[in-house]
Amino acid sequence: MGEKRILCVGLVCLDIISVVERYPPEDSDSRCLSQRWQRGGNASNTCTVLALLGAPCAFMGSLAPGQAAEFILSDFKHHGVDVTHLVWQTQGETPCACCLVNCANGSRTVTLYDTNLPDVTAADFEHVNLSQYKWIHWEGRNASEQVKMLRRVEEHNRTCPASERVTTSVEVEKSRPELYQLFPYGDVVFVSKDVAKALGFFSASEAVKGLRGRLKPGATLICAWAEAGADAMGPDGVLVHSDAFSPEKVVDTLGAGDTFNASVILALSRGRPLSAALAYGCQVAGRKCGVHGYVGIV
Repeated sequence: MGEKRILCVGLVCLDIISVVERYPPEDSDSRCLSQRWQRGGNASNTCTVLALLGAPCAFMGSLAPGQAAEFILSDFKHHGVDVTHLVWQTQGETPCACCLVNCANGSRTVTLYDTNLPDVTAADFEHVNLSQYKWIHWEGRNASEQVKMLRRVEEHNRTCPASERVTTSVEVEKSRPELYQLFPYGDVVFVSKDVAKALGFFSASEAVKGLRGRLKPGATLICAWAEAGADAMGPDGVLVHSDAFSPEKVVDTLGAGDTFNASVILALSRGRPLSAALAYGCQVAGRKCGVHGYVGIV
């Protein structure tokens, strides 16, 4: 039997990316250096990176029929990502993000329209055969529904031997208080720099030490802090740090956080120690910042 898959639950959208020489002033008219369509969304990007790194993976999220969805499906197929659990919605549109990538410093500025497509629900998640997966990752979105999904995995894990249990992780990226109810549920919790700062912390180490009490016993908390690297704390209570691995020139940071998450998840799922997984995440995320898109990360 082959390696069990990693399932990522969350957003997929169409990214329309314009690469510019420098960020344009408001109310100006300028040319971009290049433009492309790219499959985006945190959970979707995490799948892309997992697939490129050689991990069998699957995506669960919502789509609406149309040209954007056709492009997205084709790209999932190209990367070998399983989409059995895609949920086709009868209302709403496939989300679209317009992204400006500034070649001068690699910054990305994103405006996303995703207000009218329903997210997948706990009822949708009931159709997932948990025995097919070794790890399930949630991008924090409709948190009350996602808590129900996480509870289902907890119930499953209580009924099976340790070797068959599914590890869970959650990403709390946006500083929306309703997402904070996810903290006590993941075996691994990724908290973003933005959320940490919104909660009053000014470094990854402060955030990890200060937020660890929100997690369930035995869970691991991870916080990446851009060029300052990343910190984490596992069940042993030892603070772990990795420096960033910055490329010679930063050209595209769009999806760097998703790249970090995917790399850490892969390393931990294959039994690597937390310190090694953290360093690996920073290394792969650093390589991603030095290339446009994801193909150059391996």
